[in-house]
Amino acid sequence: MRKDRTRGPAGTGRAGRAALSVLAAAAVLVSLTAPAAADPEPAAAAPAFGSVNYAVAVDQSASLAEKDIKAEKAAAARIALGDVSATSHITVFGFAAAESADQRAVDPICPRTRLDAAGRESVGSCVEKLRGREESEGTGTDFPSAIRQGVHELSSGTDPSVPRVLFLLTDGEMDVTGSPQYGDPAHREAEGKRQLDLELKNAAAKNVQIWPLGFGPAPDRKQLDLIAAGGYQKGCVDLPSARPTAVKVSGAKDVGPVLERIFAAAHCLRYQPGPSKRPPATLPVTISPLATVGSIVVDKGSPEVAVTYTDPLGNKVPTTGKFEKSTFELAGGGGSVEALKIIDPVPGRWKVDVKAPEGHRSLPVGVSVLWQGELRGSITMDPPSPQAGQKATVTMRLQTREGYEIKDPADYAGLKVSSELTGDGFAPLPLRLADDGKGPDPTRSDGSFSGSVTIPRSADGALKVSGTLTASGLSADTRSEGGRVAPGALPVTTALGPVRGEGHPGGTVTANLSVTNTTDAQHTLRLSLADVRAGLLTVSPAEIVVKPGASSTHEVRIGIGPEKSFDGRLDDGPLGIGGTVTVQDATDGDRTLVRTPLSVRVTPEPSLLDRYWWVLVGAVALVVAGTLLALAWLRQRRGRRDPYGLVLHLVSEDGDVLGVHRAGHGQKQWYAFDIAEAHSNPRIERRTHGLYAVQRSPEGGAVLRRRGGARTRLTANGRAELTDRLSLALGEDSVRPAAPGRPDPVSSGGHDDYL
Repeated sequence: MRKDRTRGPAGTGRAGRAALSVLAAAAVLVSLTAPAAADPEPAAAAPAFGSVNYAVAVDQSASLAEKDIKAEKAAAARIALGDVSATSHITVFGFAAAESADQRAVDPICPRTRLDAAGRESVGSCVEKLRGREESEGTGTDFPSAIRQGVHELSSGTDPSVPRVLFLLTDGEMDVTGSPQYGDPAHREAEGKRQLDLELKNAAAKNVQIWPLGFGPAPDRKQLDLIAAGGYQKGCVDLPSARPTAVKVSGAKDVGPVLERIFAAAHCLRYQPGPSKRPPATLPVTISPLATVGSIVVDKGSPEVAVTYTDPLGNKVPTTGKFEKSTFELAGGGGSVEALKIIDPVPGRWKVDVKAPEGHRSLPVGVSVLWQGELRGSITMDPPSPQAGQKATVTMRLQTREGYEIKDPADYAGLKVSSELTGDGFAPLPLRLADDGKGPDPTRSDGSFSGSVTIPRSADGALKVSGTLTASGLSADTRSEGGRVAPGALPVTTALGPVRGEGHPGGTVTANLSVTNTTDAQHTLRLSLADVRAGLLTVSPAEIVVKPGASSTHEVRIGIGPEKSFDGRLDDGPLGIGGTVTVQDATDGDRTLVRTPLSVRVTPEPSLLDRYWWVLVGAVALVVAGTLLALAWLRQRRGRRDPYGLVLHLVSEDGDVLGVHRAGHGQKQWYAFDIAEAHSNPRIERRTHGLYAVQRSPEGGAVLRRRGGARTRLTANGRAELTDRLSLALGEDSVRPAAPGRPDPVSSGGHDDYL
């Protein structure tokens, strides 16, 4: 069916704005190489960021509205501008269809460009040349030509070891019905499908992954899925989550994380989303303990936003060079998207602090983490040398590269565990190992995968159990353990109880080892640890001597290393350490008797506060009680001196009472006053800085203070001289002060209540 050639209304649209913001971190993904192939003993070195060759094909056909074209342009620009590798390369071109001899299906836009600083800037500019086609330019959708162009750009003169990725930005509706090169009009649609199939096979042969991004209101999902499945499928590990898939791009706010996860899967990366806030703000984001290399991607919205990074240990890290055991490299610091690449990052909760000047705080700043890592395991078979027909339990336990247990099952989500038993006298047996808490697996989702197998009756020699861990974003790890089919009667039998426990640095976890010697000769057993970093744990005793015919039980002690051996990791809380305890019979050619997984939970050494909190609480209680008593005493003492309610009598030299005045609360427990009109109509008036002041005396009566500091005790029946003709006495009511708010008897001198 011929497509509608009518273009939709122009406008930026929510899709355009969404694409501009959600693809920032996705672009960073193309700067990472796929992990190395599985290695039985993976190297300790972290994988490095590498270059990627990629092309972006942008649909310019008539079926896309102007706002969708703008969204495609924004996506293409973000893929280029967000790349963190200066050695990656990109090609951008538009496509539609050639519907006459003077038209072409593909429009070159940005030639193959190295994404160093200058290259990113030039690509950002040339992407602006993308536009929707006019009717006279050919407005169909020629997918075969677009894919052919992309494969050519990615495979011509490039290193085949560098990943090749083609992003196809389209609505998924192929239309070559107007293109003469596809033959007669009646057969063009069929010919288009045939050529599309051929180009997809060519892409797969040239190791080109195709990731379609669907734009427009209703992209053809079936067509896009077909294109994604037709290209190269093994760019990452052989897991469904890592295979190219199609995704619809819309204006919905949750599209960003979906896109970033898909791009991460395309490049063997893990994606961890973070929060989004307007500056100034602190944005926390977590880096997995499995991560060996990663990138904190900050979508700043504005180049004016300043960003600083703080690791889980509280250190503000540099953006270039080495700090402690990590290496840092910042890309895009002057743009609207920046990414801090970290090799050997400190695992845990990082803080990204963002600030911006006035006028640049309206847009939210988003943060995310993209990472690759190493997943290690240890494998055991119990018993290590089983008898033919006996059931054995196989356990594969997950660990970080440093030997710590994995706390969060999300770190190994999508994990594929494969295992098999091989040996003399029987065909290989596949094993099912599960972490479901059923059957031989004791605990669900604890990073320990277990299964059981019955040793074939025909087994008569060597045995070997192996297991391989595979997960997207994590380098595969293969482990194996060898043994032999045991004879009917074993000279020495052992049983080691669960090696689990909790302790502080320098502490000890114990388990019991039961031993039976069925021979008349002395046997020496040797104990050792495996699959754990040196210095974290020790085992003792190193040897146990078992006398002839004896049965005994021995305490096995797992010592926890000093706090410094954990490199500050205990600051984030308890750590789980995994490993394997091995017991061998040195008298019987170092035959392995026991290989048992161990799990030790190390908690920080309690501080003095943690140890003696009850003492501190008691001391605080005593201090509080003492403070309350002191305050009560001060309040009582202050109340005993409060002048409020004192009745002051102004008395003449003849003993006549000339005026009565009731004192208020005063200032600092002193009620200040003066004598007004002392020679004509004498009376007491409150004055803030009066010549006189009174307060109650705790012994009874009052104290009169004259300016300058002279003080006189005023008893209930006595007088204190004020001038040569006037003196002060207390009224009878002075010992019973009126309550606040109660009417006071006021003389001609008035009532002055000074607060």
